[in-house]
Amino acid sequence: MKEHLITAAKGAVIGGTMLIPGVSGGTMAMMLSIYDRLINAVSEFFRHKRESLLFLLIFCLGAGVGMLLIAKPLFRVLDAFPLPAGYFFMGAVAGSVPMIYHKARAASFHWRDPVYIAAGMAMVFLLSYLPADPGQDAAALAANPLYLVLAGLIAAVALVLPGISVSYLMLMMGLYDKMVQAMDSLYLPFLVPLAVGLALGIISTAKILDVLMTRHPRPTYLVILGFMLASVLSVFPGVPGGLEILICLATFLAGFLVILRLSKL
Repeated sequence: MKEHLITAAKGAVIGGTMLIPGVSGGTMAMMLSIYDRLINAVSEFFRHKRESLLFLLIFCLGAGVGMLLIAKPLFRVLDAFPLPAGYFFMGAVAGSVPMIYHKARAASFHWRDPVYIAAGMAMVFLLSYLPADPGQDAAALAANPLYLVLAGLIAAVALVLPGISVSYLMLMMGLYDKMVQAMDSLYLPFLVPLAVGLALGIISTAKILDVLMTRHPRPTYLVILGFMLASVLSVFPGVPGGLEILICLATFLAGFLVILRLSKL
């Protein structure tokens, strides 16, 4: 029972944060040490149906609650205290670095390691230069079920890979505002095709990623680390001044210690 509550709580945090543009659900899952379990549950679903289904249901229930109950308060905190909140997130990412390096099974430094990390960062930076407006009528796009399925497939890649923001991709496709409105009103003609695309994309991406993490852990996890480090730069809130410097240092340290502690559990 305790394990299920922890899974639901982590799902709520991930669900609540991934609606914030620039914040990746995959990054949060990696920091909360539930990423590998999620990938494996999706990839090996038909081999362990009962166990995987229960885990995914509990996680998705928590994520849904997080989207509905946590997202709005988080937006208010970010609006009221953008610098301390941004530094807390940066500290959390920094605290997850030792855990990811351990998962990469990198017993000693190799010259390829920074190359893998740089490659992951470059992918995220290139994505950030894509235009955030498709240049089409958003209402027409939101009314096209095939486009919504395709959008779900694309968003699924961002949902699975750390460092890539689902919200930014939805903005890029002209669907972010419609998605938020549809979630608030539970507008199924929009949500159902989007969910179908998400499901198909998550399954296919998770299978590929599960194989890579198992057979090639070092390059895979180091590229993922690059994704995450790039996501920190994308949400960098700026340089604080005056007394706020101490507050931001405190929130950075708090984020670092919280995630470092969670990764050791």
